[in-house]
Parts: sequence; C-alpha cells; structure tokens
Amino acid sequence: MGAIVQGSVGFGLGLVAAPVLTLVDPGVMPGAMQVANMTLPLLTLAAEWRRVDWRGLGFAVLGRLPGSAVGAVIVVHVSVHALGVLVGAMVLVAVVLTASALAVPRNGATIAGAGFVSGVTGTATGIGGPPIALVYQHAKGPQIRATLAMFFFLSAAQSLLILAAVDRLPARALVTGGVLLVPMALGFAVSGPLRRYLDGGKVRTAVLAVAVTSAVVLITQSVAF
Repeated sequence: MGAIVQGSVGFGLGLVAAPVLTLVDPGVMPGAMQVANMTLPLLTLAAEWRRVDWRGLGFAVLGRLPGSAVGAVIVVHVSVHALGVLVGAMVLVAVVLTASALAVPRNGATIAGAGFVSGVTGTATGIGGPPIALVYQHAKGPQIRATLAMFFFLSAAQSLLILAAVDRLPARALVTGGVLLVPMALGFAVSGPLRRYLDGGKVRTAVLAVAVTSAVVLITQSVAF
C-alpha cells in the first residue's frame, strides 16, 4: 500500500509502512524503513530519471546532511515521540498555509531548509517526505516523483550509514527491509494507472492530501506508541 501511494504521488511509503512496522516490531525501526526508502526510488528513477531537478536536488541534499546528523542524535538521546508530535503539527500548519493560496517559493533556501527538516525526521522516524514534497507541490507530477526519488535514494543511504555508525542498525532491521522488497515492487506496479490519472492536473491535491495523512499518522504513532 505504501508503494502504491509513493509510486503515484512521489512520497508516502513511510506514512503507511512506518506505523505498522513500529507496532509489529519497534526494534527494526527506523533501519528497516530506510532499506525500503532506498530501494523503491530506483523503480521510479528507472522510468522517470530524466525529469530530476538536479539543481534543486543539490540544495536538498546539502540541507539533508546536517539534518541527518541531528536525527541521529535524536535517535540516541531524545524522545522520538515528542519529535513526531512536533513534526506532525508543523506539517499540518504548512499544509494549511499552502492550501490557503500562500505560495511557498521554490528556491535554494527553501529547498535546503526542507532537506534539513527531512533529514531530521527521516533519520529519526523513517518519515521524511512531506517537507520536500510541499516545496515541490506546484511542479509537474513526473518532476516531483523523479526529484523526490533521487533525494530519497541518497537520503536513505546516508541515514543507513549514520544509523550503523551510532549502532542503531541491527541485522534484523536489514532482513526485515529485505522482506519488504517484493510486496513493495508489486505495489509500485499497481500504481501505474493511478499515476497517469493524477498527472491530469490532480497531483497537487494528492500531495497535500498525503502530507495531511502523513502528519496525522505521525502524531498518532507518536502518542500511541
């Protein structure tokens, strides 16, 4: 289900899978989620890599680097639950502002800032898509999906290295992530028709809807677990 959402909108794998994995086995998080986050983008890039916004990607990765380091500190020392509530609330505020016709400028500063926030939340919780997606919400569907896919691939690889460095990447997290690959590929294949439908002018609405859902899931997960 997470792959269907991300395959059609460009992000959303974590909002579906992360709460389930946390409920079933908190010990594999966020490592297992990062394995999936690194693999699924390759399927998108295989079809749409030409649409990557390379300049924007550079700023996003630049912001992601320090954000991931902060996320690693949070994993070790700070309550992830409190972070989840805060991040979820921030995403909801951002969606309300953007839906009320307040344009979020897409420039180096905003993209780097979104990359930083994504690095913090992605490394700490496995859900890092909404900040970048909100900045790119006015782009065309293929550009959103391709740029986010390349960003997620690089970000997940970085997060896995950082988690390993701080001894928060057990072997069973890698095994669990590997088990997810087959159903994830099937979900991506199913997303094809939905992707074509959303590209008909509905992708911005879908991005905002998924961002809201992501925020609600993150808050609920943080409070409940």
